[in-house]
Amino acid sequence: MNMLSLPIILAQETAPAAPGGQNPIGAFLPMILIFVIFYFVLIRPQRKKQKELEAQVSTTKIGDKVITAGGLHGLVANVKEKTIVLKVADNVKIEFEKSAIQTVIKKNTPTEDGGTAEVDAIEEPKK
Repeated sequence: MNMLSLPIILAQETAPAAPGGQNPIGAFLPMILIFVIFYFVLIRPQRKKQKELEAQVSTTKIGDKVITAGGLHGLVANVKEKTIVLKVADNVKIEFEKSAIQTVIKKNTPTEDGGTAEVDAIEEPKK
């Protein structure tokens, strides 16, 4: 056996075997099961939570307390079509996109301990 015939012999030994009639669905079944599990564990609950938040933001009215995605707490002072004006301190109002709202706390919302979340009334600035 010379050195030139060695690569040919190795190539013949490592050639893949022809598939022996495997069912193509059986090959994709684990991937399909993983997708179904991800859908019910991750995707579906996240969509449900997002729809609930969108409904809360669309029904937000003056006096509700909100928390933005940046962590800013404030009272709703004005609601516009695409934006919300928040009162964050005395005589300080900031306008945010509605998509920046992360949590909405309605007036007199029941809390986990059985009480209600009292939201302070907005004081209008004196003229």
